[in-house]
Amino acid sequence: MTLLIHLFCALSSIIITSLALIRPSIGKLKLSNISVAATLATGTYLVFSTHSPLLSSCLSGLTYLAFVGAGIALARHRLATQKIEL
Repeated sequence: MTLLIHLFCALSSIIITSLALIRPSIGKLKLSNISVAATLATGTYLVFSTHSPLLSSCLSGLTYLAFVGAGIALARHRLATQKIEL
């Protein structure tokens, strides 16, 4: 069950971040940050509860975090640019 929650959190954070890139808003950025934190929390719990190999889990997590983090940073930049232009 925890694996399904983890997958749901990860996929939803990718979708929310993609939506924030298309039409940035403060609410979408907050939701994106919350979903990333939930993904990291459930991933950490899965690694420790199932005694998974740490190296492969960390590499997957860091790759996920790099892509989603870059998306969040770009969405924040776009939102700031929109506010300046208005």
